[in-house]
Amino acid sequence: MAVGRPQATAVYKVAEYARRFGVPVIADGGIQNVGHITKALALGATTVMMGSLLAATSESPGEYFYSDGVRLKKYRGMGSIDAMENRASQARYFGEKDKVRVAQGVSGSVQDKGSIHTFIPYLVSGLQHGCQDIGAKSLSQLRSMMYTGELRLEKRTASAQVEGGVHGLHSFEKPHV
Repeated sequence: MAVGRPQATAVYKVAEYARRFGVPVIADGGIQNVGHITKALALGATTVMMGSLLAATSESPGEYFYSDGVRLKKYRGMGSIDAMENRASQARYFGEKDKVRVAQGVSGSVQDKGSIHTFIPYLVSGLQHGCQDIGAKSLSQLRSMMYTGELRLEKRTASAQVEGGVHGLHSFEKPHV
């Protein structure tokens, strides 16, 4: 259930306030790739929740299945209606006595990402490359750059995203992890 704030703005504003008191901030929701992790940490998050991102690893619970030749695994977010059928999830979202349940998460399927033993090093390396591209030698320097104004994020239009993507090739393959 949304409360009217884009995730990046919410993380930034909450982290800006919380850091005055030394309170850690968890970016929760919408983390789909290493770029999102880098942005969340740059905006002040202490850590990120990666439920759907890690749900596709072979160590996570669930059975694999194939759809259109793609290996997938069922994913059930803790705030989803499917998960709320489970008592533990009901307690977590204060819904034990609710007759009407409101989903705060989703259920679906996620594409196989292989073993966590290869996926986590990929995420770590991607985070290091992201910091390197920005010019930060550490996560604390990355955050410092954000708060001093040295690092700025820009909103890009859909056409700018297309122009900044792969172009001029007859075909290309997107790397799969």
